[in-house]
Amino acid sequence: MTEPAPPSRPQLRRQLRNARRALSPCEQRQAARGLYRQLAQHPLLRRAKHIALYLPTDGEIDPRLLLREAQRRGKITYLPVLSAWPKTKMVFQRITPGEKLFRNRFRILEPRINRARQRKVWALDLVLLPLVGFDASGGRLGMGGGFYDRSLAYLARRQRWRKPTLLGLAHECQKVESLAQASWDVPLQGTVSDKQWYVAY
Repeated sequence: MTEPAPPSRPQLRRQLRNARRALSPCEQRQAARGLYRQLAQHPLLRRAKHIALYLPTDGEIDPRLLLREAQRRGKITYLPVLSAWPKTKMVFQRITPGEKLFRNRFRILEPRINRARQRKVWALDLVLLPLVGFDASGGRLGMGGGFYDRSLAYLARRQRWRKPTLLGLAHECQKVESLAQASWDVPLQGTVSDKQWYVAY
């Protein structure tokens, strides 16, 4: 009897997106608090000065408690911003408490584009990435748009880099045993769920 074929990346993406969307608002709040407990006092966050995060959408685990904590500690925080042209480009822009945000073409909140407040990715200390699926070896399955992969592409060509540290953030239900990685995929140094850390290397 033959083993069933593993799901394709689109199939797996659909399954895992449905899993995180199925979490109730209460479960989402609990997960956000669990994520905060896993990461808020960790040396990586305490040492980092320039930290990029994201605002959640489509059931992603919510890092806004971490964003507020980082700002409270005087960290410089950044959000991803999609450029008007080319439409495939994403940059990281400084965000301040209380700043007005606007919905981009994917209906995700972001600050109004201001090049003077943007920072090159290699000059960030820590990037906390959203994801659809992850494995314990640093594999990440994204939404399929490739925005993070393109923004971090220079890291894929380097065997070792000092910064930024790349950490995926996820619900525990988004973990899979193994993800096949394409040549352009940038591996994570680890993933933090609401339950535990998965350090890749």
